Amino acid sequence: MYRQWVLTALLAWPVLAAVVVLLAPVRWAKHVALAASLVEFAISVPLWWTFAPAEGMQFMLDVSWIPSWGIRYTVGVDGISLFMVLLTTFLVPLSVLGSYAYITTRERGFYALMLVLTTGMIGVFVALDLYFIIGVWGGERRLYAAIKFFVYTFFGSLLMLVAILALVYLVGQRTGVYSFSYAHLTAHIGGLGSLAFWLFGAFFLAFAIKVPMFPFHTWLPDAHVEAPTAGSVLLAGVLLKMGTYGFLRFALPLFPTVALHPAVQRAIVALSLIGILYGGLVAMVQPDFKKLIAYSSVAHLGFVMLGIWALTLQSVQGALLVMINHGISTGALFFLAGMLYERRHSRLIEAFGGIAKVVPLLAAVLTIVSLSSIGLPATNGFVGEFLVLLGTFQTYPLPAIIATAGVIVAAMYLLPALQRVIFNPLDKPVNAKLADLSLREIAVLVPLVACILWIGVYPKPILQRMEPSARQLIQSVRLNAASFTAAR
Repeated sequence: MYRQWVLTALLAWPVLAAVVVLLAPVRWAKHVALAASLVEFAISVPLWWTFAPAEGMQFMLDVSWIPSWGIRYTVGVDGISLFMVLLTTFLVPLSVLGSYAYITTRERGFYALMLVLTTGMIGVFVALDLYFIIGVWGGERRLYAAIKFFVYTFFGSLLMLVAILALVYLVGQRTGVYSFSYAHLTAHIGGLGSLAFWLFGAFFLAFAIKVPMFPFHTWLPDAHVEAPTAGSVLLAGVLLKMGTYGFLRFALPLFPTVALHPAVQRAIVALSLIGILYGGLVAMVQPDFKKLIAYSSVAHLGFVMLGIWALTLQSVQGALLVMINHGISTGALFFLAGMLYERRHSRLIEAFGGIAKVVPLLAAVLTIVSLSSIGLPATNGFVGEFLVLLGTFQTYPLPAIIATAGVIVAAMYLLPALQRVIFNPLDKPVNAKLADLSLREIAVLVPLVACILWIGVYPKPILQRMEPSARQLIQSVRLNAASFTAAR
């Protein structure tokens, strides 16, 4: 019973809880949201033990929804989407708890939308049939950031919607069955000819904006800086992964001949390398700590894209690990930036200095998280990026060597920022009175630090669960690309 209904429960529960939050007294809104998100996490945890790595798509439920349009309610997870679901349910309760002191207006609306957003995020990762939070509770330029975010992502999504409709029509014309089923479309994707390039282009643009890849990244720093802490955490931890997940789940399997076309491969690898180096170099000159973290996301997700397009087992597993690790480490950095902001009401790096003497717990956690983001061995960041570079070297030796410079650049922007925030002289009297981490803040950060160290020291359980799905993806994409090319 659990295997059949768990994904539907994960989708339905947050929406039901959101209604309760809206009806509850204001003073209870955050507590109800926290309890609901913890229940959501508890529902998802058994996925870890009940998932069988070698069995492909699991926990599936497939029922007819709108038969006349070929639309079905089909959900399921494999070794690729499993960890995105678990990452989402893990980060949401931490984001709710981390918002307790930050969100003081329209609390019911904020927490209700957090829960509804949970359903939307999980829906992306489990669907097998083809942002107000920033706008209301963000910073001074929140409306500008929200509108920019909406325009960018809406434009890309609209193009992809047109491409999906065209794909369903073209496959339906050839097979006589008009269906949005992922399995049906992937089984009949040959014979698209030159149209495949146009359809892939629409998917590419939609996902590239969501990643975001260079040069489609300009909405990201504004969205991160103006979002409340929880918004930044979920944006970095989950929402950006919708783009990279989209490439893995849809763009590559649906259009293998285009994705593996030499010109397309060269272009995407080049954009990934630019993103790795550009994101790091721009982060180096940011005076705003939150904006520095935002630009670091461009660099980290460049590693993900490089690993995906290298299309070796190590690089794809590495890309998936970087997706998970980025959500944990960068999410923790945004939590810490928010905690510093609550104490000083400033995001500027120069507003701090020498606070390790005053807030030793916060300084220790910030050091560990920063080192994990850089990719220090024995932390989660090292494992993912090492696998990406190792796997990429087999396919693209020179780009792998160039990408290694991104690790050096990461140290060049995070270590000086860390020194200026916590290790320089304590020359501002106001900083001498800062409060160290509260019990609530410790409760938010300890699970993240535990994951950073666990994945860094012992990533084997994660790699074992994702390996069969990653291997199957690579084989099917390469096989389909070769067969469609030979059939021309």
